[in-house]
Amino acid sequence: MKRSVFSLIFLLSSIALLSQELSTSSSRAERFFRSGIRQFELLNHEEALELFKRAISADRDFYEAYLLAGDVCFDMEQYREAVSYFEKAVSLDPDFYPPAYYSMGNAWLAVGEYEQARDSYNRLAAHPDVPERHREMAEQQIKKCDFAIHAVNNPVPFDPVDIGPAINTGDDEYWPTLTADEQTLVFTRQIKRNPAGSRVPANLREDFYVSYYQEDEWSKAENIGPPLNSDLNEGAPSLTADGRKIYFTACNRADGKGSCDIYAAERSGTGWGEPVNLGSPVNTAAWEAQPSISSDGEILYFTSNRGGGEGKMDLWYSQLGEDDRWGTPVNLGEVINTEGNEMSPFIHPDNRTLYFSSDGHVGLGGYDLFVTRRDEKGNWSEPENLGYPLNTHYDEIGLIVNARGDRAYFASDRMSGEVRDIYSFELHPAIRPLEVSYMKGTVFDADSRQRLYASFELVDLLTAETVIRSWSDPGTGEFLVPITTGRDYALNVSSSGYLFYSDHFSLSGFAHQTDPYLKDIPLHPIKTGERTILRNIFFEFDSYELKPESLVELEKLTEFMNSNPGIRIKINGHTDNIGDPEYNMELSLRRAGAVAGYLAGSGIDESRIEYEGYGETMPLATNETEEGRAENRRTEFEITGNQPD
Repeated sequence: MKRSVFSLIFLLSSIALLSQELSTSSSRAERFFRSGIRQFELLNHEEALELFKRAISADRDFYEAYLLAGDVCFDMEQYREAVSYFEKAVSLDPDFYPPAYYSMGNAWLAVGEYEQARDSYNRLAAHPDVPERHREMAEQQIKKCDFAIHAVNNPVPFDPVDIGPAINTGDDEYWPTLTADEQTLVFTRQIKRNPAGSRVPANLREDFYVSYYQEDEWSKAENIGPPLNSDLNEGAPSLTADGRKIYFTACNRADGKGSCDIYAAERSGTGWGEPVNLGSPVNTAAWEAQPSISSDGEILYFTSNRGGGEGKMDLWYSQLGEDDRWGTPVNLGEVINTEGNEMSPFIHPDNRTLYFSSDGHVGLGGYDLFVTRRDEKGNWSEPENLGYPLNTHYDEIGLIVNARGDRAYFASDRMSGEVRDIYSFELHPAIRPLEVSYMKGTVFDADSRQRLYASFELVDLLTAETVIRSWSDPGTGEFLVPITTGRDYALNVSSSGYLFYSDHFSLSGFAHQTDPYLKDIPLHPIKTGERTILRNIFFEFDSYELKPESLVELEKLTEFMNSNPGIRIKINGHTDNIGDPEYNMELSLRRAGAVAGYLAGSGIDESRIEYEGYGETMPLATNETEEGRAENRRTEFEITGNQPD
């Protein structure tokens, strides 16, 4: 909890009182009071409080001393003591300084006593001598109290579980980030520079630690080491869905643009590369921090107090351009950002659901956690408070949600009352994101079994929108591609010198499909006789008319032909055994011809294209089941010649 806006107003007003007649006639009390003001200005809170207490001892009816003693206690987070000082002040003279009711309301709010806080704000709003601006501020706080009272009386399911001693220790652990398969957890731990020293700021450093989920439990977290960790502080990490890239905050570095900047690093095999400052226009002379990278790696959300925002700290995003440079950041707008502070964004792997913290939206006091959802037009919904007791009168900052959308992770000292630890809990359905599954495996050469670096494209078949672009690890060939349920996708995997691989995910009819697809992908070298199935070529029923969903695959095939001008291909059509064999042969021929015709119409020289129909004569699976028949109904292309450049 930080000093309130009204507290600052009161401080300035109180200092102005020094040139006016004070409510005390005791010169001794006045001397203590004036000395306390000077210490308060210097932020020497303990000294200031002691001087105000002496002023009160010298004059038990010294109104201003009670007010500033309350303000000092508020700044020191001694909220109940602050309440007692404010109550004493207004009991001496209810009309001396009406804004004192606002300060008292804030103190009550800080301890979660919402009825008393609302009463204090109501007394300010009803006072006849209050400026309209002050009345509006009180009415805004009354809304918070009303919301909080309703929330406390209507709690949401919330049962946080300590994720275990392998991660949580006697140090502070916070800012977790998780891969889409929930197998890798990276977090920040605040450790002592000198283990024998005390926990004073100068002896503390923030480092990244990593833990892996193995055999139904988290492994003992280990320091992630250089080059990610340094002698300085690193914090607020955000992993890409596959865990191969990390974005994080670092402050006061030699290559920094401002006090805190956003950095990124990539992992190849088992090692991390050197972190790189994202530079302009993401980082500025202002404060940029708390990054959250979208699952496709193309939108970076972050917190900044840069100019042009709606309030103090705002949420911004930057889009990755085709030149792999980050674009000029865009403010998320007034639906999300307020005159207050918005912090700790987390974009779920569904790329539509955003969680964040705010002290500007109506909540239970301090920072609360909220969720907002982006529609098909790119508009964000009105933020929804995640509810009590997930949110309380304390500050709740930082929440992540797993890809499946049913479990959240956050850090808190609420349960232990000591250090911050990381907890997980089941997310109640009303605030869940879309469910996300994933495809995971290894890409390799079908002949040599050598691991391959390959590109992945996941494309929405209905809109032809590329949803995910990703790459397998150059060293291990491993990949992880998140897949959001509720849509139909084409997956294309490509590597130079190889036939591309295609797959199809039909998830539009599934409300729940979170089981992962575990699949290794062999890529076949480009050579005569090699063939690959075009799994995303679709025809109308009992027809050779291509469906619109086929355009994604047809364009990929066209691109492949253009990238390999020396190859010649044959399009092969196949059917199942339902119906007349001669009819099936003719249908398969016409379907193969439709694909060949598309390629020719796209500018591919007809001399490079043949086509043939095989009907039901070359099945890949049994025709006794629907699954088998579906596999047999296919279109493929075969390399018939390859003249290298």
